[in-house]
Amino acid sequence: MTINNQPSFDTVTEALQWLNQQGFSHDFNLDEDCLRFDNNSQSMSPNEFSIEYVFRFEGDTDPGDEDIVYGITSDVYNIKGVLTSAFGIYADSLSSEMIKKLSTH
Repeated sequence: MTINNQPSFDTVTEALQWLNQQGFSHDFNLDEDCLRFDNNSQSMSPNEFSIEYVFRFEGDTDPGDEDIVYGITSDVYNIKGVLTSAFGIYADSLSSEMIKKLSTH
């Protein structure tokens, strides 16, 4: 995983807009042991993608405002996209390989 020199943002929306301008145009969905894309018709295992950017947002007063935005690339599928994930809500349903991949930042 390579975390590039990246700007900081105040909101998730700003981070998503910036990533889109950088060509991160696919939306990824988190599944137990993979990322899904193209309306969940395709999937990528943890060894098929890299995390290029990570933006973490912590709610000042409401823990429900906490979120992580990942900028993800895959040379295998030649795509770039984003994954947004609230802290911890998926931890119990993820494989150990996915937890390791997403928490190594």
